[in-house]
Amino acid sequence: MRPTNTGDPAGTMTLEAFADTILPGEKRSPADRAIAGAAEGPGAVAAGALELLYTPATGVTAGLEFLVPALNEHARAHAAEHGVELDDSVPPFVALPFEHRTALVLALTSPGHPEKDGWVSLALFCNMAFDSAAHLHTAEAMAAGHPGLRAMGFAEPDPDGLWRFPGYTYRRALADPHPGTTASGSPA
Repeated sequence: MRPTNTGDPAGTMTLEAFADTILPGEKRSPADRAIAGAAEGPGAVAAGALELLYTPATGVTAGLEFLVPALNEHARAHAAEHGVELDDSVPPFVALPFEHRTALVLALTSPGHPEKDGWVSLALFCNMAFDSAAHLHTAEAMAAGHPGLRAMGFAEPDPDGLWRFPGYTYRRALADPHPGTTASGSPA
């Protein structure tokens, strides 16, 4: 699944760089500029961060048209303040070296920053794409080999696509099932 808003390649690249800063991964190719390659294996972008950000149910989709230019303006200011020369062939945030991306995101998400809520929300959804594949049905995510669920050791469903856990977490039943519970575990 690809983002539904692909009409702005610079915006997409900026969001990919942000997501990669939150949960880094390996480059998709040697020419990849958005993904810094700061970690081995797949990161937030490979886990579907942009797909989740472009899902209207998140509530952040409408704000992306404001957050992307703001992030690039913050990147320009950060670069000027720290003497970093930016490559004009890519968006300013993408042009920042990874350590400067992380420093900027830390500043934007720090207590007291006036825009903190927007940046923290964006970061949370980047993490959520990796940690829970919230933009996908869990069984489909597992069948596709979702990198975050795999990294966390999420259990495979039974052959029928349902999860059943015959062992108790505390090694004992904490309560008896309600007498009206069906064989599938649904309430009566």
